[in-house]
Amino acid sequence: MSIEKTIPLMFKARVLSNPDIIAQAAKNEKGAFDYFTYKRLYDDVILFASSLKKLGIKRDDHIAFISDNRREWLISDLAILSLGAVDVPRGKDSMAAEVQFIINYADCNWGIFENSAQLEKVLEPGAEKTKLKNAILFEEPKKETLVKAEKEGIKTHYFKELMEEIGTDPQPYVSDIEAEMDKTQTEDLATIIFTSGTTGTPKGVMLTHENYMAQLEVVGQVLPAKPGDMWLSVLPVWHSFERVVQYIVLTLSTGIAYSKPVAPILLADMAEIKPQWICGVPRLWDGLGNGIIRTMKKAGGIKYALFSFFVAVGKTYSHSKDLVRGQICHFRKTSRMLEWLRGILPYILLSPVYALGNALVFGKIKEKFGGRLSAVISGGGSLQKHVEDFYHAVGINLIEGYGITEAAPVLAFRGLVKPKSGCVGEVYPSVDVKIVATDHGTILSDEPLPPGKTGLVLARGKTKRQIMKGYYKRQDLTDQVIDKDGWLNTCDIGMLTIDNEIKITGRAKDTIVLLGGENIEPLVIEQAVNASDYIECSMLLGQDKKYLGALIVPAKDFVIAFANENNITYTSYEELLETPEIQTLIRSEIDRLVSAKTGFRSCEHIFKFVLLPESFKPGRELSAKQEMIRYKICELYKEQIEKLFAVE
Repeated sequence: MSIEKTIPLMFKARVLSNPDIIAQAAKNEKGAFDYFTYKRLYDDVILFASSLKKLGIKRDDHIAFISDNRREWLISDLAILSLGAVDVPRGKDSMAAEVQFIINYADCNWGIFENSAQLEKVLEPGAEKTKLKNAILFEEPKKETLVKAEKEGIKTHYFKELMEEIGTDPQPYVSDIEAEMDKTQTEDLATIIFTSGTTGTPKGVMLTHENYMAQLEVVGQVLPAKPGDMWLSVLPVWHSFERVVQYIVLTLSTGIAYSKPVAPILLADMAEIKPQWICGVPRLWDGLGNGIIRTMKKAGGIKYALFSFFVAVGKTYSHSKDLVRGQICHFRKTSRMLEWLRGILPYILLSPVYALGNALVFGKIKEKFGGRLSAVISGGGSLQKHVEDFYHAVGINLIEGYGITEAAPVLAFRGLVKPKSGCVGEVYPSVDVKIVATDHGTILSDEPLPPGKTGLVLARGKTKRQIMKGYYKRQDLTDQVIDKDGWLNTCDIGMLTIDNEIKITGRAKDTIVLLGGENIEPLVIEQAVNASDYIECSMLLGQDKKYLGALIVPAKDFVIAFANENNITYTSYEELLETPEIQTLIRSEIDRLVSAKTGFRSCEHIFKFVLLPESFKPGRELSAKQEMIRYKICELYKEQIEKLFAVE
């Protein structure tokens, strides 16, 4: 479709086309949703942009932006971009040292903060004096924060007061702000997103308006959302996945409601908004799925028995349907007729049973999600097969996308018409992708490998440049990942199917090399282990060791339920994890899921493991998008890891 050259101009065009469609739904002070049309959102953007300009913010200024998802975030983002300025976002879970580093490194004299707690991070003693001179707070600032800020030479402003001062009529300011919109070029910088730092110091990814518009121009080809559809926003909005979702919502003339990734809040908001679309990370879908299973297990009796039976039927039915419809990833040519024959009999036989399960069980589950879902979309990490199988079994269309911040971020998306399990989707229409031979992350040849061959994933924009402008102030690092022909090294290991879909099998930098020289991709093994009801998550270890070890976080509720069912006595959860019965349980689960029977090599056997009593938490072991920060986990659990590989 034809699309405008910048994000603000795209937004302006949608307002002109659909002024009365709901653009945002946000909770008021009483906890009820208020609804805001495209026209109202545009008026607020014009007013806030005018206020920012009056304060002195100008083209190319860098504005720190420390906040989680909320209505004011999108208003501020669009206002900043309308002035030709650049925002530098981060979430509320960021540590003080991170916030201080980003503000100073990215040369931010201005900052927008969700509340006083976020501004306080700037005011904590740091390695160097902050460059921040002005701060705007969404929530009313605390007096003590104002005093501290003044001592540091930072002038503070309250969002609500700024909006009241500028007035409620946008008309006097429209021509001025729209003139600023027109000055912005497609190659101009829109944002600097600092990576989550899973491997060390964050790097500032410079993304232009063109990087985003390349994706938005073709989004209608893969996402058949209708004007007026609603999305539920739960991911960290500073992250590149949710960031592009905000713009997709506007491009498609749809609306967005702001929620939180906390089950009781999320489920209540689903019931209220009845969204057609929800984006989340794999851990969110895993957590919601496990919550449903735990609830049914607690109910027990015939209710749980029926649930378990219909889920098992649903998994077989769903797989059979995929075979019949050709919705299977193919890495080499196969007989379509044989595939159809394998699926047709169970598909026919199980159809009435599945329909009964849908009436008795699955329909109620789908009602919990609002009852109008077109799809839930998983991104920001690798989706585990057992999670995908569960959602498909109950009839919820869980699809997957793939990308990285440096690609702004979408590189693949599993379509809704014929979604294929086992891959992250078809290569996105705006990019080219090739797989090349690699040795421990080093590219051996530029020649693309054929489908079914594993290698390094490289990506490049098609008609428009979708790949980042580079890392802020780090041309040396930029040159390491983008070659002279514009190919970006994603550092992901994967392969292509014969239908141009991508399957991701690991990260080049995460590859474990044992002393015997065997290359191990931890992600595949971790996903297999995490399929156990008794295991919440795992991290594989073994670089330069004789064997593999693992840190295991057990699924606490399931482990305790097992202990109660088997009359295991214990005085604390930590003590329970050390009992022979639980150690044997986890050992048997690992051996069941990772063995020659399940397709793993002998060198991929997990020889030893340690059980950790506490779940991994964002900001500690996990990044904002809930990926494991492997280097930090190794630091936090150094003693446990040393015991794993101690010579006996």
